[in-house]
Amino acid sequence: MDSLGSVRAAVGRAAEHLLSIQRTTEPFWCAEFEFNPIPTSIYIVLVQVLGLHLPEERKKKIINFFTQRQNPEDGSWSNAFGLEGDISSTTDAYLALTILGLDADDLVLSKAKSFILAKGGLSRVRVFTKIALALFGIFPWTALPMFPAEMILIPSQLPVSLYRFSSWARSATVPLLVINHHRPVYKLPNEACHQMMMELWLPHAGRNVPHLPPVRQIMWKNGISWKSFFSLIDPLIRFYDKHKPSMVRKYAIQKCMKFIVDHQEKEGDSGGIIFTMVYAPIAMTLQGYSSGSKEIKRFVQAIERFSWETHGQYRIQASVGPVWDTALSVTALLDCGWSPNDARIEGAVRWMLDRQVLVEYGDWKIYRPKLESGGWAFGYFNSWYPDVDDTAAVVISLLKQSPDAVQSHNVHRALRWILGMQNKDGGWAAYDVDNNKLFLNDHPTSDLGGLCDPSTPDVAGHVLEVLGLYLELSEQYKHTEIHRRLRSEAETGTRLGIQYLRDSQELQGSWYGRWAVNYIFGTCGSLCGLAAVGVPMSDPMVSRAIEWLKFCQNEDGGWGEGVNTYKDKSQMGKGIESTPSQTAWSLMGLLAYLPSEDMSIQLGIQWLLRNIVHPSEEPEEAFEGGLQIPTNTTTGGTWNERHFTGTGFPKHLYVKYHLYRHYFPMMALGRYLRSSEATAKSGISSLSDQ
Repeated sequence: MDSLGSVRAAVGRAAEHLLSIQRTTEPFWCAEFEFNPIPTSIYIVLVQVLGLHLPEERKKKIINFFTQRQNPEDGSWSNAFGLEGDISSTTDAYLALTILGLDADDLVLSKAKSFILAKGGLSRVRVFTKIALALFGIFPWTALPMFPAEMILIPSQLPVSLYRFSSWARSATVPLLVINHHRPVYKLPNEACHQMMMELWLPHAGRNVPHLPPVRQIMWKNGISWKSFFSLIDPLIRFYDKHKPSMVRKYAIQKCMKFIVDHQEKEGDSGGIIFTMVYAPIAMTLQGYSSGSKEIKRFVQAIERFSWETHGQYRIQASVGPVWDTALSVTALLDCGWSPNDARIEGAVRWMLDRQVLVEYGDWKIYRPKLESGGWAFGYFNSWYPDVDDTAAVVISLLKQSPDAVQSHNVHRALRWILGMQNKDGGWAAYDVDNNKLFLNDHPTSDLGGLCDPSTPDVAGHVLEVLGLYLELSEQYKHTEIHRRLRSEAETGTRLGIQYLRDSQELQGSWYGRWAVNYIFGTCGSLCGLAAVGVPMSDPMVSRAIEWLKFCQNEDGGWGEGVNTYKDKSQMGKGIESTPSQTAWSLMGLLAYLPSEDMSIQLGIQWLLRNIVHPSEEPEEAFEGGLQIPTNTTTGGTWNERHFTGTGFPKHLYVKYHLYRHYFPMMALGRYLRSSEATAKSGISSLSDQ
């Protein structure tokens, strides 16, 4: 079989497999959003706090999930494949297994205990783990960093307002303000459980750990800095908390509760992330809601819709991304030449259109009150938090499926919303506008470094890609009033976006990837965006990026970048075995500018062809939120990927999107095929002209 024939065969197998796992109840895609053990751990915490009943079969499956994810060498749990054990994730898992009834002498817990103590005990865990421990009296509330409830009263115009926090931090912080006000202590199942947890403190260390190092030590290490400032004002905040005016606190708590109630979707979700959905019902019960109230029940039902259940395991996902998976699956099929009129693609398009967020509320409205809504959210139910990246991905898929969609009201609203969300620096963030008060990350609560949502090159690149596609397809309509205005706005946004990428490029030629690992992802998105808006290869910004991608190629022809590059730039673009998703991203970045016969591209394509595999012969029955998902996974071909190539919190928490290994290679192969066929036609045309 000739090489193009091999590519066509691989594309056909991959498309066949992708279509076989489209949901049957509704025409969308949604694969597992794999995270570390924490989402399942805090679900168990909520079960214990609310006194919920867990069926025995589910208990066994949850225990099985934890035990199968434990690192056998040292008893720890990691935050991603290939990483060392993490003391916080291990402590969270230990707490959950204790609640679920494992004994202290169980080998799973005894090995985990040894790991935790060897790493310094409970005083060394992250803030969110400390909060879970404080709920059961294991960690003192007084040793936690302080955010008083009055924080919700700070006007949005000030740099320390809650609305200067990232959307995910804001939605989780508000219920924590209520919880911190009450500082509850709930009971564990029995005294033995409590004793098991207390034994995770280092012997003779005591529990009166300082919530911060001494101020002098912080200032000696950091000098005049925001870290030093926050350490200096912390005693003042604590003094205020002890002597707060009761009426002010009462009003602040009322405002917090209004935020929590207002932000709960009618389906029960809130913020689209598990952390908010666990803390919010705890806060509500502390304010008088019964665990049997309709609001609490809806929260629990929403959390359990985040479950992923197989024959042997039950786990909770940190989030779910049906809109993201569906948009990228549709784009992959279309890139591979699949008919846009296929009923399954048309059904997916209708499904996405039905989920456009058209309500005139949302936290993004705080700083863009006059901007009309029009975005898409990541998950099923999240009307308060549409995001730019999902919106760009959806519009790209809509325009590829039907170029006539450039005339549609849905696309116009989406593009106006995206353009209205552009930051002052010319880039785009995921959820908010000018959410770049990075000094907030120096607050002691921000040990994940995720309190802000600034512009990032990967999102900016995706936006430029959709703007370029719109400008190309709307060219024939440019004299109509609506397109004249929209094209003018798009051209201005494009010019600013190009300059943002120029300013944010790394010295080596790459771009940072906030939402996937890492410089390979950021560079792919940036190159695809720059090509779409007509930036030529002769531009040094582009040529440097291409050379960098080629430099990073592994000897086997693929690409593989480890999560450690968020901490160590010297490893950027390298560090692990070649992966399907990162090889595909690199190829798409190169194919945006280079001909298909380029040697780096040829080697990358051969890597994808060599590594396509037949799906499992015995597919495992799976359920998301109790609903069975398609298990016809023996159809066609796919790729295997062990590594986590998605990013939750850089340097800390990562995501394994289970379809990244599939639809991105499809896109790369499809674009390669299109480029090769165009080159062949061009050659035939040149010969005929002679």
